[in-house]
Amino acid sequence: MKTELKAKFLQHILAKKKGDEGFTLIELLVVIIIIGILSAIALPSFLNQANKAKQSEAKTYIGSMNRAQQAYYLENTSFSSAIGSLGLGIATQTVNYKYVASVLSGGTVVTNQGIVVNANAPLKSYVGGVEVTTQAATGEATTVAILCEANNAMVNGGVNADASSFVYTAGAPTCPASFVSLAK
Repeated sequence: MKTELKAKFLQHILAKKKGDEGFTLIELLVVIIIIGILSAIALPSFLNQANKAKQSEAKTYIGSMNRAQQAYYLENTSFSSAIGSLGLGIATQTVNYKYVASVLSGGTVVTNQGIVVNANAPLKSYVGGVEVTTQAATGEATTVAILCEANNAMVNGGVNADASSFVYTAGAPTCPASFVSLAK
């Protein structure tokens, strides 16, 4: 009798092990749904970070152009509309932005623009300006720079950088309408 009990017990254990193998269809569907929900949450955040990285290119280029214009003015007593003459070694057009320098106001003002190439892109445009001004206390000439970012991305009704919209008043350049100052 004991051997019959042992045999039935072993059959019961083996049958139970066969039933525990694998996953049910419901378990697999639940896991797939959870992965889908997590992906839907993470994707917009990832795309936003990618756009910020693209925009940092323009911020860096325009800031570098502003500083190079200040150095160029110190050496030549004029600004340059030729980006190549600034000695930066940057491309005038990349996949996302086109870079332009425009000398205005009789040569005492220059704007450096980061123009978004694709008008439907989720990118902001950037504009920088350098102006020659005179210190009130000492009467010495100096240059003052500003860097501005569009309030909205192009796809959200933002505006592209434009030299004619930049505002210069008595040595204090200010950002155009629809732009906000990042640094001076």
